[in-house]
Parts: sequence; structure tokens; C-alpha cells
Amino acid sequence: MSGIPASAAGGTGRTTPVTGGKLGAGAVSQVSLWNIANILTMLRLVLVPGFVMLLLADGGYDPIWRAWAWAAFAVAMITDVFDGHLARTYNLVTDFGKIADPIADKAIMAAGLICLSSLGDLPWWVTGVILFRELGITLMRFWVIRHGVIPASRGGKMKTLAQGTAVGMYVLVLTGPLATFRWWVMAVAVLLTVLTGLDYVRQAVMLRRAGLAAERAAR
Repeated sequence: MSGIPASAAGGTGRTTPVTGGKLGAGAVSQVSLWNIANILTMLRLVLVPGFVMLLLADGGYDPIWRAWAWAAFAVAMITDVFDGHLARTYNLVTDFGKIADPIADKAIMAAGLICLSSLGDLPWWVTGVILFRELGITLMRFWVIRHGVIPASRGGKMKTLAQGTAVGMYVLVLTGPLATFRWWVMAVAVLLTVLTGLDYVRQAVMLRRAGLAAERAAR
């Protein structure tokens, strides 16, 4: 989600009419914090502890509990798609959403990876690579934020889809060809994670260099 000024985050979503039917400078449409996009983001945050409890219930190996955990994970992934779309389409953008949305995304993914590795279903190095990339890119965004914003790329969206699909398949108790297939899906997810991470590093370095050059030229 993209943000709006913090002063507008708690508004009512209505505009104030003025004489002559024109809108003055202070009559800017304001977005309520309690809009559908933010509610979906908060739902995703609430789902994280529930997902963990379901995944680890009864020792973490019961197929029924794992199926329920998959359902919670699937709901979280679906709300991730819809909250951003609703915010952009209906201008329901707030500073809260800008901060909470990526936190919710990373929280549910990190919870799934760590739980799966702790259960022995997923190698720890896979979890380490993915979490290192996600944390590193987040810190890098803050590093260059005064020079500009690194936009989400098509590769980044493919990476998110691959990660979500792979983790979802690992949450389910699968055997035979499906168990082999999910290994390949995870391999693709890890490859996209590394490649898109390197691309973000390249973009961040170029953005910072351009920003510093512009600052020197303005002096």
C-alpha cells in the first residue's frame, strides 16, 4: 500500500462543502483508519498466532490440524492480494496500512518457514536464505528511502507467489509425487528469492548514487 499524510489517516472519508459548491484547500477527502483494506491487514496479523498454533497442534504432524493450518495460511495469502487492491482502487490508503501491510506479509511467511524447519520438514538453510533476503531488503529500503522508493518488480511478485505456494504445500501432509513436486516449487521460490534480492541491491545502489549526485549538483 502507498501512504497518505498522517493527518489524513484518521478522517471520516467525507468532504466538506463550501459556499458556491466549490471545495476549499481544507476540504480534502480523508480516509478512515477503519477501512476494509486495513481491516483485512489486521485480520492477517491476527491469523499469524492462530496459524502457528494450528500448525504445531498435537506435535505438528496431525494431517487434520495441518489442513486447518493450511486454510489459515491460504486466507492470509488471499487477504494479502485483496487489501492492496482495494486500497489502490478505492483510495483507502493510510500510513497505518503502509507500515502494517508488509509486516503482516513477512510475519505469516516467517512463522510458516520457522515452524516447518523446527518440525524438520524444511531445511534450516532454506528458511535462513529467505528470511535473510526479506530482512535485508527491508533494511535496504530504509537505507535509500530519502533518495526514493524501490518499486515492487514483476520478479518480486513472482517470488511472493512462489514462496506462498511452496510454503502452503509444505504445510499440508503430502506424499508421493506431490511431495516431490513441492520440493521443486520451493527450489524455484529460493532461486527467485536470491535473484530478486540481488536485483533490489542493484536498484538500491543505483538509486543512492543518483540521489547523492543530485544533492551534490544542488549545492
